[in-house]
Amino acid sequence: MIRIVKPKGFGNIRLQDAPLPEITARKVLVRAEATLISRGSELFRRYVEEEAVPARIMGYSLAGSVERVGAAVTEYRVGQRVFVTAPHAQYAVGEVDSTDGRLVPLPDGVSCEQGTLLRLAMEAVAWAASSGARRGDTIVILGQGVVGSLMLQILRGYQPARIVAVDPLPLRRRMARELGAELVIDPAQEEPVAAVRRLTGGMGADLVIDCVGGYDGVRSFEQAQEMVRLRGTIQLIAAYQQRPLPLRTQKIMHRRLVAGILVEEPLSRIALRAAAMIERGEIRAQRMITHRFPYTRAKGSVRLPVALAAGGARRAADLARVSASRATGYN
Repeated sequence: MIRIVKPKGFGNIRLQDAPLPEITARKVLVRAEATLISRGSELFRRYVEEEAVPARIMGYSLAGSVERVGAAVTEYRVGQRVFVTAPHAQYAVGEVDSTDGRLVPLPDGVSCEQGTLLRLAMEAVAWAASSGARRGDTIVILGQGVVGSLMLQILRGYQPARIVAVDPLPLRRRMARELGAELVIDPAQEEPVAAVRRLTGGMGADLVIDCVGGYDGVRSFEQAQEMVRLRGTIQLIAAYQQRPLPLRTQKIMHRRLVAGILVEEPLSRIALRAAAMIERGEIRAQRMITHRFPYTRAKGSVRLPVALAAGGARRAADLARVSASRATGYN
């Protein structure tokens, strides 16, 4: 099979022939149709390292069809479309008994392209449940990448008074407006803290969710502390900020800080709800896909460190049909 690897060297992304993975009695073999590249854990972390990265952690969000089932598998059938948490490769292995959402059946109304967003969608459902969001809240979401966009859509269902989205990129701001943000701030044109304070009569937001991460994540975390109200909540989702985050005692005092997911419900159950939300259009996964690449352009599709892209992988025998092989991405 073909897989994507990252040998030694900055941004050194390559295609490699590898043995077809074996499956045991309670696993399934999945043939990939599309796979998503993470802007955070991959472009801002693994791809930019000088040292080689193990192939097993090169990617985590793949969708395709079941090619083979283990001898003890009754829950899945050959040909069934599924999501699987697995690296970028032509084939992936899914564990049937996993409780953390690593193998999820796709509903009839969810395409494999849309299914590549399911890993982050299920986590966003769990993040939202952990945030303490309430009806009538003023919610600020810093960053409108994939995670920020998913949080905006999911939190609409909590009936907040308003959602404020902050992002410097025009495409993301346009999408935030389209997906339901009442106010969208361009930090190059308007200072976000002052804008939020003005909007709330000087009180600050009830909930500030930091989805920025990367090099700009240090400043966004500082802004979150400045724009949240007394007894309000900051939720930190983003990671890979490259250096420690500043936690100011005088600013965090009498406020809550939530880090990531705090709910105990298994992600395997949450994943089914997230998939249903995509199918019903509550999460507009298709609208979030802005770029497609054949897997042969895997390296070229990774514009370090600013793009979020995805590469699909098909069997070597299908190389003559490269133009028909699609990949999904969000920028």
